[in-house]
Amino acid sequence: MRFKTFIMLLSLAAMAGGVLVVTAQEPNDEVRGAFISSRPKTMNTNAAARRRRTRPTKITTTAAKNANTAAPNATRLDEKKTVVVSEVAKALGLGYTLFMRGTNGRSIRVEPTREFRNGDSVRLALEPNADGYLYVFHTEGDGDPEMIYPDPRLDGGENWIEAHVPVEVPSSEETDERLRWFTFYGNPGIERLYVVVTREPLPIVPTGNELVGYCATNKNKCPWRPSPEMWAQIRSATRAEVKAVAAKSFGQPQSEKEQIATTRGLGLDQSAPEPSVIRMNVATNAPLLVTVLDLIHK
Repeated sequence: MRFKTFIMLLSLAAMAGGVLVVTAQEPNDEVRGAFISSRPKTMNTNAAARRRRTRPTKITTTAAKNANTAAPNATRLDEKKTVVVSEVAKALGLGYTLFMRGTNGRSIRVEPTREFRNGDSVRLALEPNADGYLYVFHTEGDGDPEMIYPDPRLDGGENWIEAHVPVEVPSSEETDERLRWFTFYGNPGIERLYVVVTREPLPIVPTGNELVGYCATNKNKCPWRPSPEMWAQIRSATRAEVKAVAAKSFGQPQSEKEQIATTRGLGLDQSAPEPSVIRMNVATNAPLLVTVLDLIHK
């Protein structure tokens, strides 16, 4: 139906190749404040080109301590690699904004509950409040879920994300212009996107070189599809208790600061526009946050 062109092109190029329908909510300044205050105060704009999205080398605090006390002739850790150690857990949060392609080609903020018509094109901007991993699954009607992010054509299939560094789905940096937007066409229906942010990688899900190789050798099975058991676990996570708050900035174009952050892989600072919707787990130790977005085609 509406996204089939995108999914089919994704398959060919990838290597030849509780459900959230956002409704009005009471303002929750606690959620908004916690999310925005965790952004850096200013944006580092020194990067002239886009930074490649690569996951850091991960070691435990104990391993780091052992490495520092190893014998002089022992192999040391590469100082250029980022080391991630345990820290006080905070609740996972996700800010998202739905952009629609305007008549002049600019990205305009629109309400997620808006009803779309044939020819309308949209893009989702995602902003996590913590480092972790991002997955986006798409379903249509009663069809099976397909993983549309990570993408084997972008960042080598990596899905490591950094706090407050925005990610676009689909990406405006796609070489094929037809893949830069979700475009609605055909019969009316509902396109459902599951956005999954996790502290640790989901098991058995191919990413990075594994995803690139999978799509290269299984062109007819790419995008990758999760097993029924894994999908049931993701679906069950939608019932977790979550706080949410929505902004009222619809109709505004994407700001220059947002564009720079997205294209260069930089973190949004506290002066940047807030996401249209912010969702945050109530439990600070929850390992993942699942947001389900219904895009309605009339």
